[in-house]
Amino acid sequence: MLTEGLVKRGLDVTLYATADSLTEAKLRSVARAPWSEDPELEPKVWECLHIASVFEDADQYDLIHNHFDFLPLSYSGLVKTPLLTTIHGFSSPRILPVYRKYNDRVHYVAISEADRHPDLDYAAVVHHGIPVSDYPFSPVASPEGYLLFFGRIHHDKGVYESIRLAKQVELPLLIAGIIQDQDYFDRYVAPYLDDRQVRYIGPVGPDQKGELLGGAVALLHLINFDEPFGLSVAESMACGTPVIAFNRGSMPELINDGVSGFLVDELDQAYAAIARLPQIDRADCRRHVEEHFTIELMVDRYIKVYQQITGRQV
Repeated sequence: MLTEGLVKRGLDVTLYATADSLTEAKLRSVARAPWSEDPELEPKVWECLHIASVFEDADQYDLIHNHFDFLPLSYSGLVKTPLLTTIHGFSSPRILPVYRKYNDRVHYVAISEADRHPDLDYAAVVHHGIPVSDYPFSPVASPEGYLLFFGRIHHDKGVYESIRLAKQVELPLLIAGIIQDQDYFDRYVAPYLDDRQVRYIGPVGPDQKGELLGGAVALLHLINFDEPFGLSVAESMACGTPVIAFNRGSMPELINDGVSGFLVDELDQAYAAIARLPQIDRADCRRHVEEHFTIELMVDRYIKVYQQITGRQV
């Protein structure tokens, strides 16, 4: 979405991605498909080839914008082209030595204030933007009156906590997302599935996402980690659906407490927030996203960072 937004603004962009990617930018590829979808591709091999292909072309560009985590940083001293890295969260504290080593050479962007690391310097914080028009606004929830969990089935995302809350308030809960931790699903999710109050509907594609989000009474985001951003939170609010979230990580940056949802510290507070949902104007949820989390805003902010780094108007 950033690439397409930059192209619309007239920038000359080359996207390094898999050969099956769809883009209005110039596309350069070394891998025919994502290695997660092609078992014949050895991930480490194609990761190295992919990164090398960018830096071998470095003198063609005014700036390299890296979304590929820490490995490309180790190439930055071999080229003169400035490198900007958007840090999409830290997968582990053990990767920090790489970021620290290149802190004075490259430029970092954080995706939320909450995800800034105190050891690193940042050019900016740029929140993700979403294509708001792709998310139909629902002024009222579905008559079914369901709560929704939408995300990875993993302890971090708080599926079990969502089930506990739904049971406590006696509302139906739909669970949508990929099973990232099968053991967690088997122990903490599967025993509560009854095809009546608690249902698992599997992964949901873009064509169904808006209707599912918009039909919910609320999105439950009772996370057990400090989430760097949380796209489903913005997507839910864009559809008019408020979010009840644990007050961790970036959640205070995404949710306007009492206006587009509720920030809570424990399940008892989440229980109380359910009763307060009628106070939320769903149009305010949509407006909050339109004012803070659009692709246009994201593109504007990145262009400012590009100008700051290169010293050129773009």
